[in-house]
Amino acid sequence: MILTPLWTDLMVWALVLGATVGGWFAARSLRTRRQWHNIFRSGTAMASAIVLLFYLFFTLLDSVHFRTVSEMPGTKSEQVVYAPMQSLLDLLLAHNLKNSERTYSAPFATHEYAKSIVVDADGETRQAYLPLKHVSGESSPVKRTLTALLTGLGMSILGIMFHIWCCSRERFKTVLIKRLRGEDTLPWRTAYLTFSVLLLLFTWLYVMSFDYHVLGTDKVGGDVLYQSIKSIRTGVLIGILTTLIMLPVAVLLGVSAGLFGGWVDDAIQYLYTTLSSIPGVLLIAAGVLVMQVMMDGHPEWFASTLERSDLRLLFLILILGITSWTGLCRLIRAETLKISQIEFVTAAKAFGVGKLTIIRRHIVPNLMHIILISVVLDFSGLVLAEAVLSYVGVGVDPTMYSWGNMINQARLEMAREPMVWWSLFSAFVFMFILVLAANLLSDRIQKVLDPRNSL
Repeated sequence: MILTPLWTDLMVWALVLGATVGGWFAARSLRTRRQWHNIFRSGTAMASAIVLLFYLFFTLLDSVHFRTVSEMPGTKSEQVVYAPMQSLLDLLLAHNLKNSERTYSAPFATHEYAKSIVVDADGETRQAYLPLKHVSGESSPVKRTLTALLTGLGMSILGIMFHIWCCSRERFKTVLIKRLRGEDTLPWRTAYLTFSVLLLLFTWLYVMSFDYHVLGTDKVGGDVLYQSIKSIRTGVLIGILTTLIMLPVAVLLGVSAGLFGGWVDDAIQYLYTTLSSIPGVLLIAAGVLVMQVMMDGHPEWFASTLERSDLRLLFLILILGITSWTGLCRLIRAETLKISQIEFVTAAKAFGVGKLTIIRRHIVPNLMHIILISVVLDFSGLVLAEAVLSYVGVGVDPTMYSWGNMINQARLEMAREPMVWWSLFSAFVFMFILVLAANLLSDRIQKVLDPRNSL
């Protein structure tokens, strides 16, 4: 096994490392710890954070790519042949990828969704529902469900006990009773309940997927559950990485325009006003088409289809980051103008403190509530934007798994008879849960961090 990281893999793991280091430094500040403690005192915020962590877990599993040596007959002994690139998530869901059917099948079905023409033993032609090749009826669904629920319950209990043992300084039994009764300062009971429900659900889906296509199959027989879970990485990466690319540009230009004024302010205002006047979809489409022409002209850059689709995803993230910073920049500029007139900033200027020091000590710390709120809100908006862009044909590569591509393919399936609804339904549910959790968490962050709101 040889690790073969993609560009987006390196970015997401660098982000995890940076977030870990930043969280460690932030935890040293008593004020920061109190703010985040107040945020997670809400049961809704705690449950939303657990949901987002589940999505992040699947993203990280799908961001470790590797190749294995494949032995092919007829090759020379000294020639090394590698199997197609896959991720840890592909390894976990290998049975879903391998057990593809001939065409459509409904969730938990044992036969194909539409009739096919068959010739029986007597030579007569008739129409019949063909049985699915990879659906096993040997084990009882009730038995498999009980096995999955017991396994998920055992894993959730072990996870909860491990968390209490690692993070508590009191006696284990005392902390366990206190948290189960809801007597702790944080709503750990809600967090544990959310964690258990999600783990039970995914364990049940995983166990049942060995015997059934839980969410059905698409036109070419691909498992819809596999496609939905693989699409998590695309949605999360576009939401997170685009926001982090946009954030430094918006903060730097917004603070500079609000603090320095003069020609700097005029130039920055002209820049973001010009960009805002161009329809966003047209600007993104132009960038994607230019990128596509460049990639088509250099096929030697890519050793596989996966690397090509990953580079297109990276370019799309860059294009979205470059074109979506204007709103936050305008907001930061207005807030910087207000903060720069407050007494402590005026006093710092009177004492000759440099502007860079004023930005670092006074401006940026007082903008953090706006930045955090905008980051979470923009994340959910960008997840939805990927679905819209893929629907109109300027999103991620058609060969990449994404909710937008699933919705794009489902628009023709909804018009056929009988109607195929499960691809659209699966993409909608997975995307809806992610966006809802992000929005609920952002509402709590806004309520706690915004100075104009009282706790």
